[in-house]
Amino acid sequence: MMQSEDARYLKRRVKAGNIDVHPSEKAIVVSYEVEATILGEMGDPMLGEKKECQKVIRLQSLNESTDIQTLASEVVTRCKLIPITKLPEVEQLLYYLQKRKETDKVEPQLSRQQGKSGKGKNSSQGLQDPTPDFLSNAIIGDMEIPSINNIDDYVELLYEDVPSKIKASIMIFCLIKNSDNLEALLDHGTVMGALSRVLREDWRKSVELSTNIMYIFFCFSTYIQFHTVIAHYKIGALCMNISDHELKRLQSWKDDLRKKRTIMEGQKNQEQGIKELEKYNKKFQNLAVKQDQLLKVAFYLLLNLAEDTRVEVKMKNKGIVKILMKALETRSNVGLHIVVLSFLKKLSIFKENKSEMAKLDIINKLTPALISDDELLSTLSLRLLLNLSFDTSLRLKMVAAGFLPKIIHHLDVPGCEPVTLCLLYHLSIDDKTRSMMAYTDCIQKVVDMILEAPIGPINPELAALAINIASRKNNTQLVCEFGKGQTLRHLVKRCFKCKDGLLLKMIRNMSQHDGPTKPMFVNFISQFANALKKEKDEDFVIECLGTLANLNFHTINFDLILKKYELLPYILNVLKSGQCEDDLVLETIVLIGTVALDENCAANLAQSGIVQVLVNLLNAKQEDDEVVLQIAYVFYQMIWHEETRNIIISNTQAPAYLIDLMHDRNSRIRTVCDNTLDIIREYDSGWEKRIQMEKFRWHNSQWIEIIGTQNMDEDEEDLYDDVLPQYYHGDDFLLYDPSANGPMMVGENGELQPEYISEEALHEGIANGTIIPPGYVPAPYMSEYDAPDPRLLASQHDLDDYYQTGQPSYGRPSTPDYMGYNY
Repeated sequence: MMQSEDARYLKRRVKAGNIDVHPSEKAIVVSYEVEATILGEMGDPMLGEKKECQKVIRLQSLNESTDIQTLASEVVTRCKLIPITKLPEVEQLLYYLQKRKETDKVEPQLSRQQGKSGKGKNSSQGLQDPTPDFLSNAIIGDMEIPSINNIDDYVELLYEDVPSKIKASIMIFCLIKNSDNLEALLDHGTVMGALSRVLREDWRKSVELSTNIMYIFFCFSTYIQFHTVIAHYKIGALCMNISDHELKRLQSWKDDLRKKRTIMEGQKNQEQGIKELEKYNKKFQNLAVKQDQLLKVAFYLLLNLAEDTRVEVKMKNKGIVKILMKALETRSNVGLHIVVLSFLKKLSIFKENKSEMAKLDIINKLTPALISDDELLSTLSLRLLLNLSFDTSLRLKMVAAGFLPKIIHHLDVPGCEPVTLCLLYHLSIDDKTRSMMAYTDCIQKVVDMILEAPIGPINPELAALAINIASRKNNTQLVCEFGKGQTLRHLVKRCFKCKDGLLLKMIRNMSQHDGPTKPMFVNFISQFANALKKEKDEDFVIECLGTLANLNFHTINFDLILKKYELLPYILNVLKSGQCEDDLVLETIVLIGTVALDENCAANLAQSGIVQVLVNLLNAKQEDDEVVLQIAYVFYQMIWHEETRNIIISNTQAPAYLIDLMHDRNSRIRTVCDNTLDIIREYDSGWEKRIQMEKFRWHNSQWIEIIGTQNMDEDEEDLYDDVLPQYYHGDDFLLYDPSANGPMMVGENGELQPEYISEEALHEGIANGTIIPPGYVPAPYMSEYDAPDPRLLASQHDLDDYYQTGQPSYGRPSTPDYMGYNY
């Protein structure tokens, strides 16, 4: 060790370095290097050491009106570490500090993608900076600058009292704000372990200390490659425990404050009590602010760790949803709510988390955030509601809670339009909500957005919402009333100008409603008809076809339209080619059903052979219920006109197909076929007999099936008995038990009493063949079925003979060119 008299052999030299601005304060940081050399007796250097240092020059007086040149000269004059040659550089830095804006927004969050040397790229998340205020405003002192070289000293402070630990945490915090120091801290053997130990043992002693250490771990959590280190020290589980405890402690503070207020109100001398209450309330508010800082950092740290879905599942099992919901309900800090809603939004994409949120009544708890003046908070609430809106029950709760007008209001908020449109589209899925939109300004705003949109197809979210809105009759009436009918004209004009198929789908939905609005679309028939052959976009053509098909007015001369725009060859080509999409074929069939209202048009269609084309198409598309239904409806429309009725009955097999479809599994198909066949029966006696026989055979087969089912329910010994069933007499099934010949039901001759069957039922039974009147003589056409006794309904022997003959089932004609219809 050197003695004092050897001091003349020390040489100290200071070398100026770079000058830069302070990252967060109005200050200039001057870097310099101190070199100390020990010289021998002859002046030769014996030992030397270099150390890098920094000096912070704080500029408290710097503002927008400061004279930069004067201030720069003063800085260079007072600080000997800055040579006069660097005066222009100092002026430039001061100018930068003067123009730099202060903001409380966090710098773009570090990317979670792993990069070289443990560094990531930036990605904007829009969340507020979780840095606690007492850390952002911490003043360490002019004589002490945090240095990575002093990390051992800071670790030693972590083993002393709480104030020393707080100071050490602040020092490490200042170092970690520079991402270049992250790996250096990890490489140090004891820093991370010491920090985790202090947090685990002393978090109850100081909220400030807990917040500082959590923020240090938060900085590491912004890089996914450091998540394994955080998991090793179990920081995530510790953060959840701390957050849960702090929320419970807040409730305890509130209870204590309530008790003190109650005691104060019961005292005679309330002045002293009021002072104590105000003092305690002020203390409570200060603690609540510190708690908000801690919870914000903790939740942000957990949000980063939840990037790994396995970690997120563990958090869910430990009750993270309940903790976040409690924080949302009990806290009022906007920054904390932003982090909480961001976390809930991420969790809500999983069904289990969404169900738990629903049980905790999340919809009503989101009301303050939705109407908040903070744009980021209200946007996050909309995004969370969008995730929740996939659940029908939660959508209904949103509407019941009065969210619809509040959500519509966000259409006018810049940046909220896309998510608001998506949310309104989800809400419009429910018919009741679509009706409620008529009592808001939603429809007017949507129409204005469509008309004011740039040239080209409108965005899909806006189009989807408009399509759903147009499905309600009262909404359509509102749209047609805007601008005294001119709005509808502008919408149609935009459809054809921009070739927008989705907007045309909205027009099509509007045209389907009966009432005063439908005739308004007749003015655009020429545009829709002309587009069928000219437009190449098949989706656009389909919407044009559907819109024309909705105009089912008897007063429209469809025959003139088909001739003017030469649509009949186009229709036949679509039906015959076999190369068109099923949707195009279906809409073409629907259009045929509409134009068949015109008798002249129906006659031209029938003469063109379109009925046989439809029969062939019916056979080819027999598995498609919608196509079958629309073809049956075309036959129903044509059967009303005499000329087309004769062609259908005499020249085609359409009635045979309709007979086959009388018992289709689709109730709508059965209804249309029955109505069409009823008309055919009135005009053709030959088909009347075949239709009557088919109905007779069907009802009888159903009766036999019912009796067979009853027999299967008999005891096992009766099933294998040779004795005939109880109600089986000879070769016939009877509709009553002969032994039940009581005076109330059966007369002396074994016949039903007349008063027990109504006159209407009697005539109906005789008409359909289920009741045989006395003196019944079978019709001539019945002889071909070889019925042994015309008074019997039908015996099993009769049915066997019927199916053994060459007759086709279900009354189908046995012509070679006819193909059966299987359903």
